[in-house]
Amino acid sequence: MPRHRWSFDDIPEQHGRTAVVTGANTGLGFAIADALARRGAEVVLACRNEEKAAAAAERIRAGSPGAVARTLPLDLASLASVRASARRLHDEHDHLDLLVNNAGGFRVRYSVTEDGFESTIGVNHLGPFAFTGLVLDLLTGTPGSRVVTVGSTGHRQGTIEPADLDPEPGAGYRYLYAYYRAKLANLLFAHELDHRLRATGAPTIAVAGHPGLARTDGGRDMPWVVRAALDPKLNPLVLKLTQTAAMGALGPLRAATDPHARGGDYYGPPGRAQRTGHPEPVAAIEPSHDAALRRRLWEESERLTNVRYLPLRIPKSEASS
Repeated sequence: MPRHRWSFDDIPEQHGRTAVVTGANTGLGFAIADALARRGAEVVLACRNEEKAAAAAERIRAGSPGAVARTLPLDLASLASVRASARRLHDEHDHLDLLVNNAGGFRVRYSVTEDGFESTIGVNHLGPFAFTGLVLDLLTGTPGSRVVTVGSTGHRQGTIEPADLDPEPGAGYRYLYAYYRAKLANLLFAHELDHRLRATGAPTIAVAGHPGLARTDGGRDMPWVVRAALDPKLNPLVLKLTQTAAMGALGPLRAATDPHARGGDYYGPPGRAQRTGHPEPVAAIEPSHDAALRRRLWEESERLTNVRYLPLRIPKSEASS
């Protein structure tokens, strides 16, 4: 019997559910938000560029009459913005069913965030860590809720020392190493968050999914030689080795919606390279499961962001059962 290929058609009905997707104005984030909206979810596009977010929300509504798509200003390179966005989310919503931490990417040249963090680790890990912690109570009060981390095959080349998240400052900066480090941090965060959620008995799970090699504009800041090599118009081989953003979005979407998903699961294209294909359960590298490493990164992230995850809110019906 041929193996089932999980697709958009497998996404369950999402009516009555509210989903926040970061970085949803383009690429993977837009594809994720659009798919959830088409299945009936109210989607909140949390983006740095408010004009582009509004245009993306309009595209979603135009493509799915009746779809509910709203926007939320969120700049993950600014903890002040993260805190303001979390406050606004609390003002506008009394619960969340789904948070998809998708926004990320890398900086080709060395730079730091508004708070002095190396930009790639700041935008990919520290900003999402802070935002998740500040809105987690909206999720843990909601049965069946999930936090989804969008990972990358690049995490398999990553190494990390929590006490030194900026080991290559200035002229020593190598952007791919910074990106791999940040994507390993994403998986460490997802696994540690799920561990902590389980320990409290919260009705929320933490899961992850990755897009394989998807064609998005995420490499727009790369050197022109690299961009040219990755341009399918100039290099037809790219079409064979990569997949569309819509296909890449299926890994995170399965993590977000598959009713059989369990906390700690990780979904992405199958096979050794995990480049293309319909999502299946895949394995993250062993260091991402290292309990001591997870804990040290968590504690350092709390220290750097000054966001400490408060005791989790459990629904009364479940707390008393």
